[in-house]
Amino acid sequence: MRTALDEIGGEERLRDLVRTFYDRMEHDPAVYPLHRLHFRGHGLEHTRQTQFEFLSGFLGGRAYYRERFGHMDLREIHAHVPIRQADVTMWLETFDAALRAEGIEGPVVERFRAVLHRAAHMLINDVPDWRVEADRMGQGCPVSGG
Repeated sequence: MRTALDEIGGEERLRDLVRTFYDRMEHDPAVYPLHRLHFRGHGLEHTRQTQFEFLSGFLGGRAYYRERFGHMDLREIHAHVPIRQADVTMWLETFDAALRAEGIEGPVVERFRAVLHRAAHMLINDVPDWRVEADRMGQGCPVSGG
């Protein structure tokens, strides 16, 4: 049985997609707020790998993330991260741009987008947003100096 991962081109294609997504996050000033959230966590290199592992299982491939962490509960994974509507919109737009840049398209991508939209919106929360206090105090992200 073909999985959604097979339909987008397999693990290597997924690795390319994740690389393109995080390269955009790292280098596009318009996506700085997302980069900033990841910088405060384990950093982008860690996130690149865990995103690949999660998406592999999410798309019906090997569940690397579950094998490593015992679950794939998005709410638990993101429980400590302040996620607002603007963050969700930016994440989805950046992921869509990565899909386009990688030329990944077709019916499976439309289904993938629909599931990602639902999943991303369920992560919006009211966790205190450290970015607001840091901005007020003039303490931006050390990576960008902002």
